[in-house]
Amino acid sequence: MLRLLHTADVHLGARHSDLGEQATAQRERQFLAFQRSIELALAEHIDLFLIAGDLFDSNTQPRRSVERVAAELRRLAQAAIRTVIIPGTHDAYDRSSIYRAHDLVAMAGLPATTDLVTILTPEQPDVVLRPIDAVVYSRVFATRRAPRSPLAEFDVSKDDRATWRIGMIHGAVSIPGRTDGDDVVITTAEIAASGLDYLALGHWHSAQVARAGKIDYAYSGAPEPVAVDQDRAGKVLLVTCNVVGGRKTVTVEERTVGRTRFEKVDLDARDVANQPALIDGLRARADPDLVLDVRLTGLRADELDLDGTEIETALAPSFLKMRFRDLAVTPLSEGHLPPVDTISGAFVRQVEARIGEAETAGDAESAGELRDVLRLGRLLLAGHEVTL
Repeated sequence: MLRLLHTADVHLGARHSDLGEQATAQRERQFLAFQRSIELALAEHIDLFLIAGDLFDSNTQPRRSVERVAAELRRLAQAAIRTVIIPGTHDAYDRSSIYRAHDLVAMAGLPATTDLVTILTPEQPDVVLRPIDAVVYSRVFATRRAPRSPLAEFDVSKDDRATWRIGMIHGAVSIPGRTDGDDVVITTAEIAASGLDYLALGHWHSAQVARAGKIDYAYSGAPEPVAVDQDRAGKVLLVTCNVVGGRKTVTVEERTVGRTRFEKVDLDARDVANQPALIDGLRARADPDLVLDVRLTGLRADELDLDGTEIETALAPSFLKMRFRDLAVTPLSEGHLPPVDTISGAFVRQVEARIGEAETAGDAESAGELRDVLRLGRLLLAGHEVTL
C-alpha cells in the first residue's frame, strides 16, 4: 500500500493587491496552510508528499521565504517522508526559475544524492523511490507555456521499475472553448492512455476528483483560497493506493487545511430598510476569516439612501475583507403619471424616455445614471431633502 498527500497551488508570496492592508496577513495564512499540510502528512504517516506546481506565486521571492519552505521539507525528511515537487506556471522552470536560483535540497540540509526531496525538471523527468516501491513522473518544460501537451505520447504502462506509477502535471484538462488559451493543456484521452495509477494535477484552485478510462486523476486545489470564486479551495488530498484481490485500487479523501472562507450574499433591496439596518445585519456575519462579497439587487425604494464606501468602511473590522456592490435599480413610475403640463409630469416622462433609449442602445451605465436621476428628482419634487 502507498499513501500520499497531494497538494498544489500554494502560491507563497502572492501579492493580493485586492486585499489592501490584509494582504500581508493573507500571505501568512497561505504559509500556515502549507504548514498544516505538512503536519497532516506527519500525523497520517504518509509515504509521499506531492506538490504539483505553483508552490511559489512567482520566481521572485526573498531567500527567507524559500528557507521557510526548506525547513518544512526537512521535517518531512526527518520522518522519512519523501517529497516530489514540480514547477508550475507561476514558478515556471525558465531561466529565472526559483528552483535554479535556490537549491532546496541543500537548504533542507540533505545531500545531493538523497531521494527524500526531489524536484522534477526537463533533465530529470522521473524519480524511482525504491523504499516505497513507486515511480513519480512528470513532463516539465523550460518555458511557462508548454510547446506541446506534457502527456503527448506518454505511456508508462510497461515500466516495471516499481509497483506504483504516479504522475504529476501542472496544467488544465482540455475543455473546448474554455482552456484553449491556457499555458499547459492535456486531454482526458491522454490521461486514459498514460498507464499511470494516479495523476496529481495542479493549476485549478478548486479540488475535484475524476477518472479517465481506468486512471484516477485529481486537482487538490489551493490549500488556502486565492480568489473570491474558489469555493472548493482550502483542501489537500489524501490518496491511498492499494492492491485488493490482485487489483489495484485508488481512493481519494479530501482534508481541509485552509482557514479563509469566501461567501457571496445577494440582498434584495426591498428587504433593506436603511443603511444602519443593512450594516447591522451584515455585521451579524462577522468572521475574521471571511471574505464577504455583498450584492444589492432588485428594485430600490426612492427613500433608500446607501453609500457603498461608508458601508465597506464600517464593516471592514468585522471581516478579512468586505466588498459591497449596489446593483439595485430605481423602478420606473407606476400608476397614473402627473399631468404632462406639470413639472413633475414633464420631468418623469422626459427622464423615463431617455432611460428607454439608453437601455435599447445597450448603454447600461447611462441607463443606471438616469434611473438615479429619476429617483432623486422624484424625491425632490415630493418635498424630501436630498444629500448629494
